[in-house]
This record gives sequence, structure tokens and C-alpha cells, in this order.
Amino acid sequence: MSSNILQKNDFKVINNQYLEISLFITNFKNGIWVFGIPSWLFGITDRTVASFADGYLSAIEVIHLFTASFFFLSWLYLKPDQSLTSDTLGIIQNYRADANSYQYEGYLSIQARMLELQEQHMIGQEYILPFPYLCQIYHLLNLKHLESIHNFSLNNLKIINVSYFQPTAIGGMVKFQTVLNSPINPLRIWRQPIVEVDLTLHSPYTVELSIPVYNGKRIVVIFNAIPLSNTEHKFLVDIYSDLEWPRPLLQIILHFASCLTLFEDLPYLQKLAQRNIQRLVSLNRVSNHETMWLFQRFVDLYGSSIESSEPKAIKAIEESQGATSFK
Repeated sequence: MSSNILQKNDFKVINNQYLEISLFITNFKNGIWVFGIPSWLFGITDRTVASFADGYLSAIEVIHLFTASFFFLSWLYLKPDQSLTSDTLGIIQNYRADANSYQYEGYLSIQARMLELQEQHMIGQEYILPFPYLCQIYHLLNLKHLESIHNFSLNNLKIINVSYFQPTAIGGMVKFQTVLNSPINPLRIWRQPIVEVDLTLHSPYTVELSIPVYNGKRIVVIFNAIPLSNTEHKFLVDIYSDLEWPRPLLQIILHFASCLTLFEDLPYLQKLAQRNIQRLVSLNRVSNHETMWLFQRFVDLYGSSIESSEPKAIKAIEESQGATSFK
């Protein structure tokens, strides 16, 4: 027993060190990039003043100005991405501190997964929504909502089969096949008409959606829904991809797509919030349909203790924000 506790504590220390090193490297790269901006601006300004000092602009000086401007724009384009914000990491770390042994492994896996995908991070969005957190979880884990709630943005996408379900100690994963019925569906620009999508419940607050695209590439979306009170929650969306598209173009597309799907969510979340929320986590009311397997797993694990878990999440948010304010 004592040896297990010691091993767990040693693993905590190693994991914390790994996170600190990762954050240090990310902040170091961002610091170098920020320092480079005024340096380039000074260089361009100095070259411009020198070129016009004699009232004549030669061809060589024009080439120098264009070259310096090109390298400056390239420097802006090379901005390193900070995929894990300090707030998100702080929240996850506070969850881990409050977690029991049953949940501890899952919180570590969330951190490890986000660090694994860090180099592929495209965009991150954060919202505070005036709906109970359970509404968001119910929506994320209900596969039929891809057909109904997101009928417009996904252009009549259909789920044709749920092919796999694997429960885990603190969550589970389902694989399901989707088909693009419309021949002019814009999603065809980066995926086959029929693909198998993965949906994973990592913890009571974290859901991952992994979508295959062309040439073995994937788009991964990690959702974190954090209860702030009984009537609102913080919603964090991080999107990752190894698509070899121009990064600014892909970021614009993903920002637009994420905002559009959230806009579609709002009326439905409002309707859910008007219902008796506790009915959503009642085992005898959850559908046994295959599209609800993952939500049923959530209810099996957390339905009876969801009320006691929310204060811990709220405390984690407050502690994370307090720590950030002192930086």
C-alpha cells in the first residue's frame, strides 16, 4: 500500500516537471518571437531613413527594403503557438489535486494528450455560456445531434453505423461511421464521403472528437466544459490538425466553423436548460440507443455524484484564476 502511494507521488513529481519544462519551452519561444518584432521594425525603419536620406532611392536600396519587409512578414507568420494556456493547465492541475484514485489516471491522460498534440494546435476558443454544464456534456455525447442540431453546418451529414464501443475506468470511446450525402458538401474538400470518427470521454469535463481527413491526416477537437455555477459553465475548444495547409488559411476556416457550430448549439442548450437537469443523468431515463452509449457511460460513472463534483470544478476555476492574477 505504502509503495503504491510512493510510486504515485513519484509519478506526480515527474509529471509536474514535464509540464513545467513544456510550458517553459513554449514561453521561451514566444518570448524570442515577441522580442524579434521590435528588432525587425527598428531595422526596417533604420533602412528606410537611410535610403531616403540623400533624396534618391536606388534599385539596390529598394531591394534591401523589400527583403527586410519580406523577412519581417515571415517572422510574423512564424509565431509559435501556445496550445495549452496557463488557465487551462491550471484548471486541469487543480482537478488532479482534488481527484480520487479512480479519476487520477484520467486527468493525467488529458494533460498527456494535450501535450502530445501541442505542435499541431491550430486554434483555441473560450466562452462562458449561461447554461448548466450538464447541458453541454449531454449535447457533446449525443451522436444524433450531429444530424439534427448541426444539420446546416454539416450539410445533412448522416451517421450510418456505430461500429465500436470501449469503456474505460473513467470514460470510454465510440467509433462511428458518417456519410456525406450531398455531392456538394463543403466537407468533401478535406475528407472522404464515408469516414470513421472517434469520440472519447476522457473525464466528466473533457471530450475529444477525432476526424480523419485525406492522406492519413486528422482534425482533433478537445472540448472542456467546466461548471462555474449551477447555471453557467466555461466552454473551452481546442482544435488540432496535421493537415499541410497554409496555417493562416486553416485557422480562419476552423475559427469560422467553430463559431458556426456554437451558434447552432445555443438555442438547443437554452431548451435543455429549461428542463429538469437531473433527469439527464437518471439511468432509467437514458436511451439505450447506440448513439447514446457514451452518454450512458457518463451517467453510469458520474450520475450519482455529479452534484458533489461540481463544487470541486468551481473551486479549480477560482484557484486557477487567482493564480493567474498574481503573474
